[in-house]
Amino acid sequence: MVSESTVQKAELSVTDIRPSRGWVALHLRDLWKYRELIYFLIWRDVKVRYKQAALGVAWAVIQPVMTMVVFSVIFGELARLPTDGDIPYPVFSYVALLPWHLFANALQKSGISLVGNANLITKIYFPRLVIPVSAVVSGLVDFAIAFLVLLGLMAYYHLPLSWNMLWLPLLILLALATALAAGLWLSALNVQYRDVQHMIPFLTTVWMYASPVVYSSSLIPEGNWQVIYALNPMVGVIQGFRWALLGAQAPDASLAVSSAVVVLLLATGLFFFRRMERTFADIV
Repeated sequence: MVSESTVQKAELSVTDIRPSRGWVALHLRDLWKYRELIYFLIWRDVKVRYKQAALGVAWAVIQPVMTMVVFSVIFGELARLPTDGDIPYPVFSYVALLPWHLFANALQKSGISLVGNANLITKIYFPRLVIPVSAVVSGLVDFAIAFLVLLGLMAYYHLPLSWNMLWLPLLILLALATALAAGLWLSALNVQYRDVQHMIPFLTTVWMYASPVVYSSSLIPEGNWQVIYALNPMVGVIQGFRWALLGAQAPDASLAVSSAVVVLLLATGLFFFRRMERTFADIV
């Protein structure tokens, strides 16, 4: 039999959820508390992406491979852009396309993630930061599949692996942090201004040509131009990938500049996202 004191304690156990005001704490520990929800959203995104697709996960390979073929013909054979050393252009471009597609797809998904999960946001409470984080991390599945093709290309061109590959996890983390930093700004803005989602494909296209994907970063003049160029976080990521996998020019101070920009963009993006979070359920 339940005592009266137990009933009173149960009645007093009430959680009061109120919208945050001002520049509140980020409460990043909540991400760990809701890690199962993050896992569920990642798995849901992967299954939906390839549901009823005739080629299935092959689409994770087709996109970077076909882009590499087009770039190799136009920029490698016709334009004859130089690579770093004697690296064959197909491998040179594919190594850059791996982190680029990881970043671009993560940015696209995170930028529209809040609007795409409107039904979830308006029905239950959870840290809204879970949604863009899960959208960014889900791209690792496609990246892992496409990476197997790179190993085949390197074996075909007799390019050896080196211990520099141990730096890849940090470079992958930097690419994901870049996508999350920009995605936090875009996803929060997209809730209020839906034309942001139409701007994202244009933004990623311009961003790609501002990154050393089809060309070597050595083409950028030294001095102030190199510093300005390094403000693009993907410059350090792509340079790092080519160095870690192909033994190309080692990342210089540009990697430090790119990392500093990511930290600044991510910190401001987190605070902006938290500030706007209280309005998501009302507007989305």
